[in-house]
Amino acid sequence: MNEHLEKIKTTIEPLRLEIINHKVYSAIENLDDLKIFMQYHVFAVWDFMSILKTLQNNLTCTNVPWFPKGTADTRHLINEIVVAEESDLDVNGNRKSHFEMYLEAMKQCGADTYQIEKFIEVIKTTGDFELAFAESNTPKEAQDFVNFTFKIIGSNKSYLQSSIFTFGREDLIPGMFFSIVNDIDKKFPHSISLFKYYLERHIELDGNHHSNLALEMTSKLCGTNEQFWNEAEHATLESLQKRIELWDGVYNKIKAN
Repeated sequence: MNEHLEKIKTTIEPLRLEIINHKVYSAIENLDDLKIFMQYHVFAVWDFMSILKTLQNNLTCTNVPWFPKGTADTRHLINEIVVAEESDLDVNGNRKSHFEMYLEAMKQCGADTYQIEKFIEVIKTTGDFELAFAESNTPKEAQDFVNFTFKIIGSNKSYLQSSIFTFGREDLIPGMFFSIVNDIDKKFPHSISLFKYYLERHIELDGNHHSNLALEMTSKLCGTNEQFWNEAEHATLESLQKRIELWDGVYNKIKAN
């Protein structure tokens, strides 16, 4: 593996382990706890699509007339992940985005979807994130997580977008979700079948193939530019810290309840 990728992996390992072994997972002891977790996490499920679509816009040609843009390998990676995330097969064989699957899983277990649906409604009509956060009463930790994602999107630096996508999302998700899915079906066998399916799809899709391609994409975008690699490392560390803070918020809310 590229020595710069190895350096980032080594540097972020303590934060990665903190996320994978976070106390929030063991705090989920009943269905009400799981509902709280999902009401926070759904914001990360939603903004994942925005970082993905930003990469698609920046690294492939989405304009008309069409011209070849970037490398075919990168185009293939981004378009393949978009297809899986935006139009995967749900548990019944129907095409849905993973975000839509997540909302259905929330509704199945009785989690409140008001905040995320109100947030999206206000964003659609106004484009004002602060107003959307306020009107939906979005938890502060979820606000901070989304704001960081869109700060990186607004940087217009594909190598930063790729780095947080790779190390903060694609390369992280399998280990993180294994921590959640362990024994959860035994606790809530009739209320979380859709959530369990959602988790299993992410483990299946992100476990090897997508994460390996994402690492290659980040390597190509940073190339031999040392400043790019340093910025990528810093952004990755910040993205993982935001994930920890999000999980801390969930944990504190569960304990407060």
